[in-house]
Amino acid sequence: MGNSMRSTPAPPERPLPNSEELDSDFLAVLSDYPSPDISPPIFRRGEKLRVISDEGGWWKAISLSTGRESYIPGICVARVYHGWLFEGLGRDKAEELLQLPDTKIGSFMIRESETKKGFYSLSVRHRQVKHYRIFRLPNNWYYISPRLTFQCLEDLVNHYSEVADGLCCVLTTPCLTQTVAAPAVRASDSPVTLRQKTFNWRRAIRQQEDPERAESPVGVDESLFSYGLRESIASYLSLTADDSTSFDRKKKSVSLMYSGSKRKSSFFSSPPYFED
Repeated sequence: MGNSMRSTPAPPERPLPNSEELDSDFLAVLSDYPSPDISPPIFRRGEKLRVISDEGGWWKAISLSTGRESYIPGICVARVYHGWLFEGLGRDKAEELLQLPDTKIGSFMIRESETKKGFYSLSVRHRQVKHYRIFRLPNNWYYISPRLTFQCLEDLVNHYSEVADGLCCVLTTPCLTQTVAAPAVRASDSPVTLRQKTFNWRRAIRQQEDPERAESPVGVDESLFSYGLRESIASYLSLTADDSTSFDRKKKSVSLMYSGSKRKSSFFSSPPYFED
């Protein structure tokens, strides 16, 4: 009767990939193997491997970066799905991978929670590695903040890749997929040499008598270098002369910005997120 609506059950979420249903994208090396104390490592931490065969507790794999092929025990690697879902990875190893030199701000991964069985954790590289617990509802929907739920983990990742929405930063790239190119080495400029000339008093006298036609008293042309040097000195003197007034203006602007941010923070509170 009335406007009552019959509730329909939520559609079941497709199961998460596992070793029996879907091949992993790659294997992520968690530690150097073999240990440097034993022999030079074949695979390095953070290296990505392609599986050749499963040897029962061991993997025969080939490196995607070096092309080296060898066996590696299962405890030294984590299986990765979708590029960001890591299987068999703890909090400490997640922080080690996210703090590798080639990892940029916003790099992330999703892993199984160590403290809450059946839940997941989102680990994000920022100034330090942040961990956010991903809750799972009885209808198999997921959320980090209870005000926003997602039908699957892919939707959650897509949302926070567009807007931070309370996280420490926007999700940029999955862990181990973004590398930073080595900075180009700048060639050293050739040293500037100045020729010393003796001061010519006759030229100085001629310059006083006829400044337009007189030559430089030191016998050096008015080159671009000397002109730029004079301009730099003049600019520096003008800046130091106004330093006190500019400092006062900067101080006032900073105080206004700070007071404004405090007023804003009192009205807008961040959504409740739980670190894992």
